[in-house]
Amino acid sequence: MPRKVWLLIIGMFVNVIGNSFLWPLNTIYMHDYLGKSLSVAGLVLMANAGAGVVGNLLGGFFFDKIGGYKSMMAGILISIAALIGLVIDHSWGPYIVLLTVLGFSGGIIFPSFYAMVGTVWPEGGRRSFNSIYLAQNVGVAIGPAIAGFVAAFNIDFIFTANLAFYVLFFFIAFFFYKQMSIAPEVHTSILKENTGIKKKAPFIALLIVMIGYLLTWLVYSQWATTISTHATSVGVTLSEYSFIWSINGLLIVVGQPFIKPIITRLENKVKTQILLGLSILLVSFFVVSFANTYNVFIISMIILTFGEMIAWPAFPTLADQLAPRGKEGFYQGIVNSAATVGKMIGPIAGGILADLYGVQIALWILTGLMSLAVIPTLLYDVPLKRSGYEPKSR
Repeated sequence: MPRKVWLLIIGMFVNVIGNSFLWPLNTIYMHDYLGKSLSVAGLVLMANAGAGVVGNLLGGFFFDKIGGYKSMMAGILISIAALIGLVIDHSWGPYIVLLTVLGFSGGIIFPSFYAMVGTVWPEGGRRSFNSIYLAQNVGVAIGPAIAGFVAAFNIDFIFTANLAFYVLFFFIAFFFYKQMSIAPEVHTSILKENTGIKKKAPFIALLIVMIGYLLTWLVYSQWATTISTHATSVGVTLSEYSFIWSINGLLIVVGQPFIKPIITRLENKVKTQILLGLSILLVSFFVVSFANTYNVFIISMIILTFGEMIAWPAFPTLADQLAPRGKEGFYQGIVNSAATVGKMIGPIAGGILADLYGVQIALWILTGLMSLAVIPTLLYDVPLKRSGYEPKSR
């Protein structure tokens, strides 16, 4: 891979490790240290995710207008300012405001990452984006484990550690990204897709399958909210819980050879890939609903990881196949938006259900909700068959 891609990989890795000091521990901090209910914590995380949606849209807009380097630096500087505020004061009021700001600034950063890697290595094709995806998951494998040890020593230090990694990320971007040749017009911003949907069948098909994707992310987000507080309530320590996320990230990296025969066999059957992944995810949530020991949480996470390894890549792949020529960016934007909306609704929905009925019943209800994702997955291609539209094969 080109040197510039390696620099972007390193930047993503550092960025994800820094973020890992907060996202796995947000709900635990609000519930156990600030004394807030799960539903209130869910509202705060919903605001964080909502700000991320706005940041993503503006990040794409800024990339078009001022280029990837300036857009990314703006997001980094806003994040550093918010983290300085959290280091100084992470009581309830400032925490709400500054966590929302971090959602916004993080949303600005990520579109530039993906646009920049596609620009500096266009001949890399999917390998360009896979390299960033891999960097994310290596960061997820390492970051939460470090965060758990830091939090176990002193929960207040997670904010300082996050700030330190963002400062490191700032210097990486400042010294190495400025000279990258990034043409703003390369990035397809969702804000500029105003030419209308000329081929309705694939667009309707995508919207149908995205209902299932949204529901799946709504339930998946419980691992960072209701499941985290349930784990600590039954005696799982912060470092142990963070290590569960490290298992997730590590398995995504080293588990690829295990699922490769399955993916190869189902290469041209994206619907089957999604259904298989969803089925495995359902099993994992059924298992975790009965978790009262650390080992059961680990088993559930292992099952969950293999499910997401099969299901998650299938959704953008399907969007790519459905997208008419010239609409690929717009269709991928819809995929990202569906996931983000699911992550917005999930914490508040899970928190309310857990407060009303307890975590176990809440997880049963949410697992039932996830099972409904099978229906749009089975039916999304009905408009395609009626119109005679043939998805692209890649």
